[in-house]
Parts: sequence; C-alpha cells; structure tokens
Amino acid sequence: MPREHIILECTEAREEGKPVSRYMSTRDKRKQPDRVEKKKYNKFLRRHTLHREIKS
Repeated sequence: MPREHIILECTEAREEGKPVSRYMSTRDKRKQPDRVEKKKYNKFLRRHTLHREIKS
C-alpha cells in the first residue's frame, strides 16, 4: 500500500514555551518522498503555524 500515516508537529510552539500541537495525516510515498510541511491551526498559540512531519 503506497499511502502511509504521518504525524505533523508544530514548529513554533516549543520556542514560545507552549504545548505542541499535533495532527495525523497521510501521504503518498511515491509522490512525496520528502517530509511533508503544512500550515495548520495551533489552538495553544491561536494562529496558523507551520507543522512538519516527525519520525513515527
């Protein structure tokens, strides 16, 4: 199966001393061989921030 489940974690929360925001998503291994980056909402910072894929 080419799709895999990934975890996206906020890149800005730790710098500001807030809890990290995490999201579950999927990606196609063949089309996206690199790590995924998406702008998602962080409820602790109350704004949209960049979330990057972490190792799972």
